[in-house]
Amino acid sequence: MNRIAAALALGLAAITSGCATYTGEPVASAAIEQRDPVTILIAIDGFHPSYLDRGLTPTLSRLAADGVTAPMRPSFPSKTFPNHWTLVTGLVPDHHGIIANKMEDKSRPGETFTMATVDPYWWSEAKPIWVEAEEAGIRSAAMFWPGSAVPWGGTAVRYGPVTDGEMASDWQAFSMQVSNTQRVNAVLDWLRRPADIRPEFVTLYFDTVDSAGHDGGPESEELNRALADVDQHIANLVSGLQTLGQPANLVIVSDHGMAATGSDKVVVLADIVDPSLYRLVEGGAYATFEPTEGNTAALEAALLREHEHMECWRKGDMPARFQYGTHRRIPPYFCLPDTGWTITPTAPEGSWHGGNHGFDPYSPEMTSLFIVNGPAFRHGTTLPPFQNTAVTPLLRQLLGLPQAAKTDGKLSDVSGALVP
Repeated sequence: MNRIAAALALGLAAITSGCATYTGEPVASAAIEQRDPVTILIAIDGFHPSYLDRGLTPTLSRLAADGVTAPMRPSFPSKTFPNHWTLVTGLVPDHHGIIANKMEDKSRPGETFTMATVDPYWWSEAKPIWVEAEEAGIRSAAMFWPGSAVPWGGTAVRYGPVTDGEMASDWQAFSMQVSNTQRVNAVLDWLRRPADIRPEFVTLYFDTVDSAGHDGGPESEELNRALADVDQHIANLVSGLQTLGQPANLVIVSDHGMAATGSDKVVVLADIVDPSLYRLVEGGAYATFEPTEGNTAALEAALLREHEHMECWRKGDMPARFQYGTHRRIPPYFCLPDTGWTITPTAPEGSWHGGNHGFDPYSPEMTSLFIVNGPAFRHGTTLPPFQNTAVTPLLRQLLGLPQAAKTDGKLSDVSGALVP
């Protein structure tokens, strides 16, 4: 990789109020150092690209205007963990094994995967890009990316650490107690290190926009406050990179969008199927079912018919466009409601409203954010819509890794973002 001077640095839109594009003038007190660009993958959970139009995100809006942006389609289901794992493996959930935020595996009876699970068994069907980078001698650091606290490929032991797994050289386990300020500061601290222990690839994760969207809904003041806050923290990151004279290729994404939900849009399972016929594995933006013993035919008769605001399938009969339904962890029956509707076992008590995701990835409300900005990228370009499986091939190109033989993503979908 060619070294470039800090004077040619970031290629990022200037973020401080009233500034134009960063000129590359070094800070007077800083030692001038030539640095290679670092690749920083930033996830803003639950950020719909239309949020850029609210006038609350000057940093992100400038990065988009000066860089490359596109409407990005999440993979199915449009949930957090499945899509974050897709973004760093290039595989759809049906192929990488993280098929839901909550799941079961018949080879592990009595166990349930949750978003706190770090047993490598659940994660090791697809290698994340930070492990591939480390194997190629590219030092990596992960700030809270889902799956980054997993010793990939290792074997869990009852007591003590997993000693045979692979991880980024630096990582932090997720905690909501760690503020967005602390997260950004940790990334900048990693980049202040001497070159021999400084990461070349970094991930950074923000969850606050998603939390606000769930609680208040996508049009809420709560969400607007979260947008302004995360934008300011992106500004702080860019400002810190400028102070360090650190060129950076920023890849800013979300895992899904957000749809308004409420107690007036609920599919009540008790009105459709006898609860003795099934065990509900997951409910909400979709529902998955295991039939109880001897009740497969009766459950099918109840589910596999026409329903208002919901469609159900055997897992193997799901529409091909979802690229979902072959993995052993997917329960036998799957029901998907209209976007914004909620599947619940019983009728809700009282009224409520909020937001959710997990719906049809082709629904406009589920569209994901994609912004890239930095010396590797064109300026002022918008790409046609593409699926998020293309993000990993793009990262591999930035890091100098060969493209994977097993992938669901194509570099050609995003190659128009790159400087020729």
